[in-house]
Amino acid sequence: MADILPNMTKLAQEAPPHPFYPLEANIVGYLANEWSVPKLLGVFFAGCAVELAITLLIVNRFNPTLRNGDKAALLWFVVCEYFGLDQEFWRLLTSFPKLVLYMSSLKIFWGPLSYTVAIMITTQHPLRYPLQALVSLGQIYGDVLYYATSLFDHYFNNTTYFRPEAYYFWTYYFFLNFIWIVIPGSECSDCWCS
Repeated sequence: MADILPNMTKLAQEAPPHPFYPLEANIVGYLANEWSVPKLLGVFFAGCAVELAITLLIVNRFNPTLRNGDKAALLWFVVCEYFGLDQEFWRLLTSFPKLVLYMSSLKIFWGPLSYTVAIMITTQHPLRYPLQALVSLGQIYGDVLYYATSLFDHYFNNTTYFRPEAYYFWTYYFFLNFIWIVIPGSECSDCWCS
């Protein structure tokens, strides 16, 4: 019993001050989250559902004859703004300069451009396709940049920005980010065909 207390103290001292990878990253001013993961996800997806429902109501009012494919594209660009403000934003906490610049441009330019594309789809504006292609290529570029910087740091700097378990790597890091290559690629194809 006497050995347990010193071991617990040692574990507490060795515990990382935050749950993000890399665990040794110094995140100044980090405060632990007070909400559970299910609560966080519930609030996040409820907000997303509300935003998409409101968008559909507005679109159906202004252009009730809009094709379902166009509605799906429109919802993609709206959801990109919603996700884009949040996606991998925690990496900014470590102040990696190039990533800070890219994520800042995402928030300042790509988000509003995504909404602009959604409006142009709704109104069937003739500049919809060039802007849709620009935003889609920007999304692909951002995802490739994310993969490249993460994997470069992982293999050359021994700094990992994702959990080491295979489930997290393939599900979260690879698959959920790969969506931002597949769907924008499809949107670029749509632009080309139109």
